Amino acid sequence: MTNAPDFSLDEELEATDAWEDDDFQSGYLDEPDPEAGADDPTTGDLDLAERHQLRRVASLRTELEDITEVEYRQLRLERVVLVGVWTEGSVEDAENSIAELALLAETAGSEVLDAIYQRRQSPDPATYVGRGKVDGLKEIVQATGADTVVCDGELAPSQLRNLEDRLGVKVVDRTALILDIFAQHAKSREGQAQVELAQLNYMKQRLRGWGGNLSRQAGGRVAAGAGIGGRGPGETKIETDRRRINTKIAKLRRDLREMKGTRDTKRQERRRHQVPSVSIAGYTNAGKSSLLNRLTNAGVLVEDALFATLDPTTRRTTTADGRIYTMSDTVGFVRHLPHQLVEAFRSTLEEVADSDLVLHVVDGSHPDPEGQIAAVREVFAEIGASEVPELIVINKSDAADPMVVARLRQREPHSVVVSARTGEGIAEALQVIEGELPRPAVEFTALVPYERGDLINRLHQHGEITSMEHTGDGTLVVGRAHEDLAGELAAYSA
Repeated sequence: MTNAPDFSLDEELEATDAWEDDDFQSGYLDEPDPEAGADDPTTGDLDLAERHQLRRVASLRTELEDITEVEYRQLRLERVVLVGVWTEGSVEDAENSIAELALLAETAGSEVLDAIYQRRQSPDPATYVGRGKVDGLKEIVQATGADTVVCDGELAPSQLRNLEDRLGVKVVDRTALILDIFAQHAKSREGQAQVELAQLNYMKQRLRGWGGNLSRQAGGRVAAGAGIGGRGPGETKIETDRRRINTKIAKLRRDLREMKGTRDTKRQERRRHQVPSVSIAGYTNAGKSSLLNRLTNAGVLVEDALFATLDPTTRRTTTADGRIYTMSDTVGFVRHLPHQLVEAFRSTLEEVADSDLVLHVVDGSHPDPEGQIAAVREVFAEIGASEVPELIVINKSDAADPMVVARLRQREPHSVVVSARTGEGIAEALQVIEGELPRPAVEFTALVPYERGDLINRLHQHGEITSMEHTGDGTLVVGRAHEDLAGELAAYSA
């Protein structure tokens, strides 16, 4: 261990004064400017300020060498090597998948050192990549000084164990990586419970022992007073851990059922008042939250990061003619979204399946937007949202190639092109959205007395007014309304 240099008290005071005189010039130490971005409706300044209160200072290193692994991981980013197996599609598809894995690894807080992939008909059942390639991968790990290998797929417990034994470093798969990102970004109580449930379901199948300590049974003079009465056939350590995980999973599911009840009550209230609902769904980092902010001034968190939004946000808004409807932002999807996450977030994803219209947001500047559309529609099918009316919203038109946008418009005729950042195309998109909302079923003509202004107000909010004329006996209204409101208007039928 290298000893730190000695400083005198006077030198330390001078250094402190210099620090104070510097007036916090570093960008990492500045307090977020509350006025910055105040005019931009696509950013959630408060959420961003909260997330950025503690940030890593770049280009600093410690002189300590003899430190524990936990302290080591706190001092610098994990250094990772990416590994993929290319089984189908083109070379471009394989490179896009590896590039997405690199973004996931960086979002989780890693430094990507190298990335390799192998062409195979199917992953090796023992080591994921071919056994000969494992030796080459070990050389890369040793040469780069990596401490983690990330595989672009879901590994079986045996594959995970074999790779760690052969490489001598930690190995994680794509599912564990996505779960780690979700754990970092979940803020609400429901979101944290959903992520923990997914992590426990993933972990339960991958418990492993070190040596034989997890397969021993209690006996003899054991600790915690478990001597007499604690010997003989009983649970091994790994069985105890599995039972505790199952107990925790059962508790989380009970808690989520209670939270789901609250969500269902709010949804039923909207249905009772027959308020149309619109859900914004799509690939992660496609600009869903920016679009919600631009359409409704919601002020939710916007960040150029994968899975920045985990907690759904619902905002009430109105059409140009005064009808009320709701718009909800949802968690983003990704290729090969872990099944554990779909199950854990099912109550949240039901917002999409129960909506009247889905705004399927696509990143027009992405190298493979068609692949994103296919991946999102796979999740739609899994949650039962395939039959919900869908409007493709091609976002980031200011950064997209016009040829790519034209190709997407030809492939998806029912689509609009917008830029949530600049506001381009937002007005046209709103017109299309309002035209897609479900129309009231019952036509009516009523002469409403002036003292029943409440009915006129409800017609503006929940009905559709074709014409309105003020007469000496009341307001003559022609339009469409839902059955319950039309029933009240029947008493004033003209």
